[in-house]
Amino acid sequence: MTKIEVPLTAHVEETINVLDSCGCLLVSGNLEKANVMTIGWGLIGYLWSKPFFMVAVRPSRHTYNFMEASEDFTVNVPKRGMEEIVDYCGSVSGRDHDKFKEKGLTLIPSKTVNSPIISECIIHFECKVAYKMNVEPSKLPNDILTSSYPSGDYHILYFGEIVATYADEDAQDQL
Repeated sequence: MTKIEVPLTAHVEETINVLDSCGCLLVSGNLEKANVMTIGWGLIGYLWSKPFFMVAVRPSRHTYNFMEASEDFTVNVPKRGMEEIVDYCGSVSGRDHDKFKEKGLTLIPSKTVNSPIISECIIHFECKVAYKMNVEPSKLPNDILTSSYPSGDYHILYFGEIVATYADEDAQDQL
């Protein structure tokens, strides 16, 4: 399938819907060594007059090491029918599993960043990390602390400037 460059705003609503319903796939690393994890949280918008995708990664996750070693990441929106793969990528660790091989996911080079994209996904955001910050527990409401952080494994927020956005030509039909 041919992947074509699209404006950032072309698939924002669809991406948010997929994030909420089953999740997207975050990839960090390079073609030789990368990790994929499912994300269900993320923000797309404009910051500092630039387009950004903010993702949250816990330090206990294998992806954290890749994020810290990389200066970039990709967010890959799965097509309809990939729900089991997305669930799997969010339930096993790359420390113990080669999720790409086990689920038949093909990594291909990104257009502008080192972290690859997943060919089987239909929308791709290439992001360069511009800023990161630790979630500060003392500044969170109690309901978020108890629901999202019962064990105290607080996220690192990575603010990735979106430097390329592209999709399959028929992405709209595959969501």
